[in-house]
Amino acid sequence: MGSKHIMGNNIQLDKFYNDYISKLSEKLIDINIGNLDKIIDLLIKKIKNNKQIFICGNGGSAAIANHYICDYLKLLRYNTKLKPKIISLADNIETITAISNDISYSEVFKYQAESLCNKSDLIIIISSSGNSLNVLNLAKWAKKNKIDVVSFTGFDGGKLKKISKININIYEKNYGRIEDSHHILMHIMMHFISLKYKNVKKIRL
Repeated sequence: MGSKHIMGNNIQLDKFYNDYISKLSEKLIDINIGNLDKIIDLLIKKIKNNKQIFICGNGGSAAIANHYICDYLKLLRYNTKLKPKIISLADNIETITAISNDISYSEVFKYQAESLCNKSDLIIIISSSGNSLNVLNLAKWAKKNKIDVVSFTGFDGGKLKKISKININIYEKNYGRIEDSHHILMHIMMHFISLKYKNVKKIRL
């Protein structure tokens, strides 16, 4: 019996890499810098006023939400005298599965927020589609209760873009580049705030 060879597509890594990075760069250059500036100002205001900042997302966006905690709670505080109160609604698997199982997955974020959020807090939502029911339910609840919502979306922004107080949308259909962009923006905001309020003896960028 002769050996079988699986033939892949004739694609070269260097071309794919350069194309991917080029498109990612284009999307980041095209964002609304004015809105990014507003988000940074709002973050600083909430941190200085000792308010809570809640973050959430699904899938890869949940990973980005949890990374916010690492960089803002630890690194921003290390580099400055700021002490952010930042909480991920996506990091407690026990709570998330309990709400999903007993109530509905569409309620996992709103249900937590109803117990934890105060009127003057901030909610950051990361969603590539902007149409996931659980983030929309949270955003609608927050708007109804006059809690500021900032969102990072992809594609055309979905329904979430319209509900949010401030939105940054990545006009892209590739989930990887959308998530890459959201992750990079998370780091850009944190490093910018670190530089703005840096502790000269400690700064690590």
